[in-house]
Formats: sequence, C-alpha cells, structure tokens
Amino acid sequence: MHEWLKSLHLISMVAWFAALFYLPRLFVYHSLADDEISVERFKTMEYKLYKQIANPSMYSTIIFGTTMIFLAPQFYMAQYWLHAKIGIIVLLICYHHACYYHLKRFAEDANTQSDRYFRIFNEIPVLFLTIIVILAVIKPF
Repeated sequence: MHEWLKSLHLISMVAWFAALFYLPRLFVYHSLADDEISVERFKTMEYKLYKQIANPSMYSTIIFGTTMIFLAPQFYMAQYWLHAKIGIIVLLICYHHACYYHLKRFAEDANTQSDRYFRIFNEIPVLFLTIIVILAVIKPF
C-alpha cells in the first residue's frame, strides 16, 4: 500500500510542478500580448491549466502525502527532514495561490506586472522543487 501511495504522490507532484512551471510562462507571454485574440486565448489557457491541472494535482499530492503520514505517524513524524519539507510545501501552496492572484488580474485585464517580473516569478518553483527533492531523497537530518 505504501509504495502505491508514494507512486501516486510522486505522479501528482510531477503534474503539480508541471503546471506551476508552465502557468507563469503563460503569464510572460500574456503580459507581452497586444492583440485581443491572443489575450483571450491566454486567459482561457491559464484558467484551464490552473483549474483542471494545477488544483487537482495539488490536492492529490497533499492527500497522498498526508495519507502516507497518517498510516505511519510514528515513523514519519520522527523524520526531521519531513518537517522541513512540509514547511516548504506550505510556501509552495502560497506560491500556487499567488499564481491564482495573477491569473485573476489577467482575467480582469488589470495586470500591472512586466514580462521580466514573470520571468523571475517563474523561477521560484524550481527552488522549491530542488529543496523538496533534496530533503526527500538525501534526508539531510
């Protein structure tokens, strides 16, 4: 059972990160778009990516990870690397919601951020992914 949960957790996590990598990239292109057809296309793509991929994969990642912890709480809660990983995941969830904030601003034609801002914003999940993988694989403490 544990191996199935871990597999589903990892699959969900990959889908979640794929969405978090791609959505800010769409914001970059959206911020540069100047014709109505492109703007509307980006609004649709961003909305569908967030609602149909990012949200479900975030929820499933959290559900599968939490289920693993609940099935072996004595083991997992004694792992200090997991406490750090959970802290990073809380920050990742905040980033996820920041993406929604930007999505809503674009949907309302109220974005004030530049493409450069979104290029930098797009790098944040790479840092989260790096830290999470190191914590889960290396288990430094």
